[in-house]
Amino acid sequence: MNKNPVNQITKILVDVLFFLGIIAVIAVPILARYVSSFYGYDGTQVTCLAVILFAAGLCALYVLFNLRLMFRTLLGGNPFVEKNIVCFRRMAAACAAIAVLCAVKCFLLFTFGTVAVVIVFVVGAMFCLTLKNIFEQAIAYKQENDMTI
Repeated sequence: MNKNPVNQITKILVDVLFFLGIIAVIAVPILARYVSSFYGYDGTQVTCLAVILFAAGLCALYVLFNLRLMFRTLLGGNPFVEKNIVCFRRMAAACAAIAVLCAVKCFLLFTFGTVAVVIVFVVGAMFCLTLKNIFEQAIAYKQENDMTI
């Protein structure tokens, strides 16, 4: 069991973000009505934005869910397992989906913040794929080492 306090604190933060994210995703349709009256958007714009934000929120929850799965193996003392490779692959796909959704949002309502989100999640997807490859290599070395002993 890995009792590193940084790992413990990070796991708690990921758990808190996961449950707050659930609340935020549920609140998107409710808040969409408020935004439409506050900013003066028409119904079509609000509906499109709400759908995009809802879908992106679900993808973000999926990333956090996979992080929670990975922390179980880390805190269990064995992070170099196939499950984590699958989690990295899933997180990369979810990050790419968020980037695509936000790129579509740029065509509907351009903001520089949305462009920044697209860039961050493209980099996040590439980072997850890179870490997936590193974990694959580490697992191969670990298996080779286990066979030699």
